[in-house]
Amino acid sequence: MSEQQLEGKVAIVTGASRGIGEAIAHSLARDGAKVVVAARTEQVNDPRLPGTIYSVAEAIEAEGGTALPVVTNMRDPESIYGCVEKTVEEFGSVDIVVNNAAILVPGDIETVQDRHIDLMWQVDMRGPVLMCKAAVPHMKENGGHLINVSSGAAIFPGPGPYDDEGVGGLFYGMVKAGLERFTQGLAMDLQKYRIACNVLSLGYVIHTPGNIFAQNDPENPNLDFDDADWMGRAAVWISRQPAEYTGHIVFDHTMRYWLEDID
Repeated sequence: MSEQQLEGKVAIVTGASRGIGEAIAHSLARDGAKVVVAARTEQVNDPRLPGTIYSVAEAIEAEGGTALPVVTNMRDPESIYGCVEKTVEEFGSVDIVVNNAAILVPGDIETVQDRHIDLMWQVDMRGPVLMCKAAVPHMKENGGHLINVSSGAAIFPGPGPYDDEGVGGLFYGMVKAGLERFTQGLAMDLQKYRIACNVLSLGYVIHTPGNIFAQNDPENPNLDFDDADWMGRAAVWISRQPAEYTGHIVFDHTMRYWLEDID
């Protein structure tokens, strides 16, 4: 399959004010895409969570790329639809959507708070579904790529008994498994429009600001975060593929062997 360069393409990246989303936004911009930096953060209110939609957009512009910061709350359907509308108004189209924004809630089935279940469901599952729903009408004519970021937590643990309790994976894994199933079902529905739908999944923990937030000292925060550049390069690789490359769950340990193809 031949690769397609991203010059002139328009990409929306959610959760792009820091961490993996920031890395993906930078990589897409370096490959020529006009990038919408979509996230909630307009100003830094906690030193453990550096970065805003404006700082990321400014950094992309400083590198010679094109970026548009758009305040986007993935819990709010109106905000999601507004992000897509503003993208089309500014750039004329949507070619790539990367649903990266996500949260992990603490607790087990007895200790988890009901509001945290709602929060995770709204951000991690309903939000990506609505973002795809909002973007698809603008992609049907020319095709494009929908990429949903998942996690190894989505892999079924299989039958027991178990050696450990899988701490932290119950709710996050449940929602990510649903997101993967949604992505493949959507791939079947949208192949007639040449809209490719794929999953980019992490197989291990990347120490991003959001990931280590709960363990990070607010008075003396550790700002030595992991570099997520390879996730950005992986998103570029997927976005370069023809529409026939659809319905895949691409894992990080596999993608790393392919990254030398992305310069």
